[in-house]
Amino acid sequence: MLSIIITSFKEPNTIGKAIDSFLQQKTNIDYELIVSAPDKETQEIVEIYAKKYNQVRLFKDPGKGKSYALNLLLPKVRGDIIILSDGDVYIGENSIVPILNEFKDENVGCVTGKPVSSDSRKNKFGYWSHLLCHAAHRLRLKKARKNEFIECSGYLWAFKNGIIDKFPKGAAEDTIIPVLFYLKGFKVKYATQSKVYVKFPTNFEDFLEQKNRTAKGHESLYKYVDITKVPRMKTFRNEFIGGFELFKFPKNIKEFWWTFLLFPLRLYTWTSVFYQTKVKKEEYKDGWKRIESTK
Repeated sequence: MLSIIITSFKEPNTIGKAIDSFLQQKTNIDYELIVSAPDKETQEIVEIYAKKYNQVRLFKDPGKGKSYALNLLLPKVRGDIIILSDGDVYIGENSIVPILNEFKDENVGCVTGKPVSSDSRKNKFGYWSHLLCHAAHRLRLKKARKNEFIECSGYLWAFKNGIIDKFPKGAAEDTIIPVLFYLKGFKVKYATQSKVYVKFPTNFEDFLEQKNRTAKGHESLYKYVDITKVPRMKTFRNEFIGGFELFKFPKNIKEFWWTFLLFPLRLYTWTSVFYQTKVKKEEYKDGWKRIESTK
């Protein structure tokens, strides 16, 4: 049995496509598809699907954050494997089976899919989204080939049920859960054929907001684990060392210039995170907040 959970917040315009992308997967495995949403608009769309498809059911999220909702759902799901995704993304064809195949190895605890930008590469923010997806893919692939720890993407990932009984609310769930599995001796794998299509921010404010929240989610790991025992992918040092490889990605002068512009922006982002977390002592908080331009 497989449990698929789509978490959503005020996404009535995209939740249908997210659900359809799972329903259209070719698999003989029995599954339940649970959509968690706190808002009435999204719930109404999900209820239409629930009446039409027996696999689909709605969970009325109390609206206190993703990890809070997942903690309520975890005891109720029936699957041996749980796949998590979001209501503002959609998965590609044949994306479930490659993930499940990785779990044939009993030592595998988590599997991540491959985020792909659905934005146009012809504008600056769209190009940046393709570049950053490429960089993340290259790093995951490198670590996968060495059988090293891989950080999961929250857009599409899966874990073995019955090992972790609670999601810590002070860290991003796609960050802390793979780490907890790793520290228990499990492997984290990368299913490169399992693509998930993502719309990324299209303005500076949303871009910085998203990157700040992601970085804060990673910086809060110390509250739950000894971070000296966990190899980390998303650090300023890793970005700096691997940054020059990014100049192999541009196809023309304009893209080369956009690549160059990304460096001071990422430096500003990491400086902002350092100031907020180390100076102002702000911490990651579980809660729903829309990045408007990604919807």
